[in-house]
Amino acid sequence: MLRISFTVVLLLLLAACSQQPVISDERIRFERRMPANFSGSWQRNYARDDEVNAVLRDAYNKLIRTLPDQRRPAGSGTDPSASKQMDSLLALARLAELITRPDVLTISQTKHEISIARKDDFAMLCAFYDGVAKAIENDNGTEICGWIGNQLISNLVLRGGLQVTHRFTMSTDGQQMRVVTTVSSTTSRIPFTLRRFYSKFERPTSDFNCIETFSMKRVCSTTEIVR
Repeated sequence: MLRISFTVVLLLLLAACSQQPVISDERIRFERRMPANFSGSWQRNYARDDEVNAVLRDAYNKLIRTLPDQRRPAGSGTDPSASKQMDSLLALARLAELITRPDVLTISQTKHEISIARKDDFAMLCAFYDGVAKAIENDNGTEICGWIGNQLISNLVLRGGLQVTHRFTMSTDGQQMRVVTTVSSTTSRIPFTLRRFYSKFERPTSDFNCIETFSMKRVCSTTEIVR
């Protein structure tokens, strides 16, 4: 299950009704065995990752197109509703960046469970019994997983109208993995989505530790980076 720190949740300042999971009933069921095996150690391929600020810029442009054309008199300032929407989108982007920051995923998979360990941040657990996904209740909300073909989907519905959805897709040779993370909220007109790419590797991990930030963009070091 996802365990999101208190400071991360504060970024959203959410004040809306909760949403329903995006995984439909037919997606939480499968026959015989799981459609794909994600077991192994996965390291981020920074060269292929989305760049946060570029995605945020595109999202801002999309948001502006969804806002009503309210021509305001000169000197009247920015439309408060538009400003609020932009603040909400920025909060989603910051949360998505924090959630997708870990550079190594360690995935263990059995006949009934998929456990995804993420360094320092949060762990994810998908539970399936008798071919049906089991919803997991925790202090933050409700998490449930499902499948679309060979794509694994995890959806966490938090109290206050926030959803975090991860879509895991593996290459045909089993050596590459794409994780698409979407953060949405009832306070924002549009969601924010980041793509992260991973390559399977044998431990030990790389000597380089990397993080991606808004202020410094991508920073790598041979020592552990203080976050």
